[in-house]
Amino acid sequence: MSFIKNPGRFAGLLYVLVSIPGVFALIYVPNKLIAHGNATATANNIAASETLFRLGIAAQLISQILFMWVALALYDLLKGVNRRHAAVMLTLIVVSIPIALLNELNAIAALILVRGADFLSIFDKAQRDALAMLFLNLHSHGFGITGIFWGLWLVPLGLLVYRSGFLPRVLGVLLMANCFSYVVNSFTYLILPQYAAIVGRWMMPLGFGELLFMFWLLIMGAKPKQLAGAEAATAVR
Repeated sequence: MSFIKNPGRFAGLLYVLVSIPGVFALIYVPNKLIAHGNATATANNIAASETLFRLGIAAQLISQILFMWVALALYDLLKGVNRRHAAVMLTLIVVSIPIALLNELNAIAALILVRGADFLSIFDKAQRDALAMLFLNLHSHGFGITGIFWGLWLVPLGLLVYRSGFLPRVLGVLLMANCFSYVVNSFTYLILPQYAAIVGRWMMPLGFGELLFMFWLLIMGAKPKQLAGAEAATAVR
């Protein structure tokens, strides 16, 4: 079955493809380069793997920009269920995109400090490393803010899936549960950072709803009832 003819499968394909650079930027690059609590080691890692760090910034920008098309594909798929809920879903995810894009300025600032441009010569290396770590921490907190919206958009999305009639209701429930993992993790990181790791482990079981939904769309596909009905009527004729 063609991805284009099945709007659910097309949305799932976009969802998966756009998530790949996001995972690279949010998980792989930080795990390779950032030594938490050690500014000097982190700065040395970035200096030694500057291309990887730059690729992480680029991948995050690409992922965020392209996710607008994922949101639009999901809107087109589900707007027939409830147009107001679909509009709220689209608005919440679109709000998160400029926050995430602007947040990459913190990563760029950290890179400039690590490189030690001429105008930074008044700072010694230890000071530049500390400032770079500050900007990387701001970068991490920026994703904490963005994560609130990454969670909130899953509530109207989950409601739409639950009420759609052409997608399993359990996926809708899992998506709404996934919202809490994002929101709770974000607020814990911002308010009680000393408990962030513990709360993150507690929230982990709730964090797979979006992943399951993504691959369900990619593998099984989905069609709005009116589209499926129109195709059936055409086939009868």
